[in-house]
Amino acid sequence: MAKFNKETSLSERLKASAAAKKALAESFKTRPAADDPAVLARQEERSRILAARAVRAEARAKAEAERLKQEALEQARREAAIEAERIEKEKAAALEAANREAERALEMERLEALEAEKKAARDARYAARKARKKSGMR
Repeated sequence: MAKFNKETSLSERLKASAAAKKALAESFKTRPAADDPAVLARQEERSRILAARAVRAEARAKAEAERLKQEALEQARREAAIEAERIEKEKAAALEAANREAERALEMERLEALEAEKKAARDARYAARKARKKSGMR
């Protein structure tokens, strides 16, 4: 739009405005009809582009679904491996605990046998002392 200038009169500004409106109306009148071959060709091209976009979007969706499926499988494999490792560790810990318990039981048996030997030796010394006292008294 033209700048307001004090030197332009109202009639000049009205003429300029009317000319701009007329030019705008002419641009709409020169627009081709809907059945024009150029318009139809443009619409056909747009529909081909939209169809191609839809095909690409579907391919991307399939690829994403496949990627997610592969990630889920890989995650399941990792979790299974972790679970198997945990089970192995539990088995090893249980075996180690059983070995420690068996060693503790053997140690207890050895200590009980040692205590029994000591008691037998004490009893033998006591019996020998009693026997000496008895034989010394007669």
